[in-house]
Amino acid sequence: MVQNFLSNYSFPNGLTLKNRVVMSPMTTMASFHNGMVTSDELAYYEMRAGGPGMIITGVANVSENGKGFEGELSATTDSMIPGLTKLSKSIKQDGTKAILQIFHAGRKSSTKILRGTQPVSSSALKAVYPEDSEVPRALSENELLQIIDDFGEATRRAILAGFDGVELHGANTYLLQQFFSENSNQRLDDWGGSLEKRLKFILCVIDTVNETVKKYADKPFIVGYRLSPEEIETPGIRLKDSLYLVDKIKNEVDYIHLSIGSYKRTSLNEKDNNATLISQFAAITKGVVPLIGVGSVELPEDAENVLADGADLVAVGRELIREPHWVQKIEAGDVESIRTKLSPFDMDELAIPTVMQVYLKEAFSRVMHFTTDSNAIQNYSDSLAPMEGFEKKL
Repeated sequence: MVQNFLSNYSFPNGLTLKNRVVMSPMTTMASFHNGMVTSDELAYYEMRAGGPGMIITGVANVSENGKGFEGELSATTDSMIPGLTKLSKSIKQDGTKAILQIFHAGRKSSTKILRGTQPVSSSALKAVYPEDSEVPRALSENELLQIIDDFGEATRRAILAGFDGVELHGANTYLLQQFFSENSNQRLDDWGGSLEKRLKFILCVIDTVNETVKKYADKPFIVGYRLSPEEIETPGIRLKDSLYLVDKIKNEVDYIHLSIGSYKRTSLNEKDNNATLISQFAAITKGVVPLIGVGSVELPEDAENVLADGADLVAVGRELIREPHWVQKIEAGDVESIRTKLSPFDMDELAIPTVMQVYLKEAFSRVMHFTTDSNAIQNYSDSLAPMEGFEKKL
């Protein structure tokens, strides 16, 4: 049987992927306290490299006050470039392309994580979840302009470190999403209020990053954007808002990447809308910009279903934690040996960093299909998943 996800894909700027499989950006929590890359991280990526056409790293912060959790990568200073160079090289095996995901956590941080500094956001409004979220300080215009520049500088460092692109993390309730959402952005200046004004910060970041690429990249370098299609808070981002966002940026980025827990997901807010989210975004992106579909892809048929639904590329996340050689086994016709469950006793041999093992057992235990967990959730077709900001069944 022909498997379309194993065929190559070329971006308009000339960057070619050997197949359409993308390793999703996933948190390892394994960087040093200052955000420098560790040997544990390098080993984790090296084991998963060589199969997917493209690997997107776990997120790296662009500003000192943008750190969202301990063990997070940093792209804040030039001192990070040597470690980031090692990271890109660990990924770029057998033709796999390396993408650095960059972000600012905004209010999704804490004074403790920021070593005594109050978190910042578009407005001084605390997040609904978690309940112990802190009230952030509203960014001044000069401060938000500096963060926009920081995204450009992080992109420059990614170019110098040998990455093939960057992904702007505008999903999972981080700062880019905070500016776009009416739930978190209630500013009364040019950076908030109407839908168009709430989009301004995102457009400025994209513009700055694109200008940086033009200035420093001497080979094809792509810029992607990841978004969460909906928020369930009121007020909050609705599907029509995200479709509007994609329509506005589709000619300014090299790909769109959805953040959803299941590729079968339909709207969480519009119960009479039975079309999958992937198909609705594909209606806007098709023929203009590639769309990465994602969510609980475990077997070859799942990957084919994502492409059949309108996506151009398919992201595989948790399955590549469980099965680092997922692509290679499919190519070799060895599908029967693919692990779709994870034994806690196998995590060392799978090069999963020790701190990440704890994270998976605690925060992600219900989505990892642990062999020791008989109550594991099998999919997120009707709910938000932990990786999307918080878990809530509707």
